[in-house]
Amino acid sequence: MSDHSHALTPPAPENFDPKHLGGLPGILLIAGGGGCAISLLGFLISTWREQAAHSWLFGFAYFFTIAVGMLFWTCLHHATDSAWSVVVRRQLENLCGLLPYFALLFIPLLFVSKYLWHWWDLAPGDDPLLDAKQPYLSHWFFWLRMVVYFGLLSLISLSLKGRSIAQDSDGASRHTFIMRKFGVGGIPTLALCLTFAGFDWLMGLDYHWFSTMWGVYLFAGAAGSSMSLLVLVVYALQQKGYLKPVSLEHYHIMGKFMLAFCIFWAYIGFSQYMLIWYANIPEETVYFRIRNVGFWHFLSTFLVVGRFFLPFPILLQQWTKKNPKYLCYVAWWILGMQFLDIYVIVLPALHKTGFSPSIFDISSWVGIGGILGWLFLKNLGRSPLFPTRDPRLAESIRLTN
Repeated sequence: MSDHSHALTPPAPENFDPKHLGGLPGILLIAGGGGCAISLLGFLISTWREQAAHSWLFGFAYFFTIAVGMLFWTCLHHATDSAWSVVVRRQLENLCGLLPYFALLFIPLLFVSKYLWHWWDLAPGDDPLLDAKQPYLSHWFFWLRMVVYFGLLSLISLSLKGRSIAQDSDGASRHTFIMRKFGVGGIPTLALCLTFAGFDWLMGLDYHWFSTMWGVYLFAGAAGSSMSLLVLVVYALQQKGYLKPVSLEHYHIMGKFMLAFCIFWAYIGFSQYMLIWYANIPEETVYFRIRNVGFWHFLSTFLVVGRFFLPFPILLQQWTKKNPKYLCYVAWWILGMQFLDIYVIVLPALHKTGFSPSIFDISSWVGIGGILGWLFLKNLGRSPLFPTRDPRLAESIRLTN
């Protein structure tokens, strides 16, 4: 709830000064370029190509899910006409505004498709199950879906960000109504895109396997990890003297969303496992049988403990959610668990008999993350750090909960 009992002087716009970054953009660019170069070397050498392909998919999927999560929170803000998130919304827009670049980052995977998705080169008649899944698992439809995913997600994210920045200039209320329409339509759109992209790129690593809860499971991880990244970005900007309107009340709400999706991820993960275990259908159980072998079993167990049982009691405490420093520790941890989650999804498809780490696992993650981090910082100063003429700005600043 908010207090409307007194007038509030609008805060002065805040524009980021790149001098506060020091040499960080250069470091990210060099790290990103170096990581991409190492991964490219793996693509070029035939004996390393399959490993490099899976590693690149892992790095891509990790950052893609977080970016889609950022778009979800942006759409939710507008769909619910939310006020609390106004002062942090611009950072959501900046981060989900990276989605168009993922179309370029996906291109390397197109050249190694047969090393990732084993249905790619199978001829009709080679596998009756694949024949039954035609025409969905066909090249032309795969390309078409990929274009639709990136096209729709880019359209929504850029439209929301563009309208928000335009409102900073003219203050027109029509931007709010248009963004609300994009928000309402954007939620089901991104849900479908994330679900079917998860089917195509991740579940497709073993086209025999299927789970009806797969899309919701990916969404749960994406929403929780993206809110964690938002906490870190907001706190980092405040440490540089920016985002003065952000208060402990805002951190409290962001912490509550982190808690909510900590629980939701555990609920969906358990439900998926329980239903597959109970039905005991070989095509479904194969996913967990592989991940219950050797060191994969340890990582899978650690993921359950680390993603739910450790952060849950910490996030339950109000003092944690109202202490930005400690909340950031939990946010870093959840992002690490998202790293482990995507890793356990992708790499066992290649190393079915046990954990086998590779330098390409790190180079792909550093390469993609470095490039995206550099792009984010490069665009950070091009617009005010929070919407300056949003009609709900005063309500957001007076937030209490």
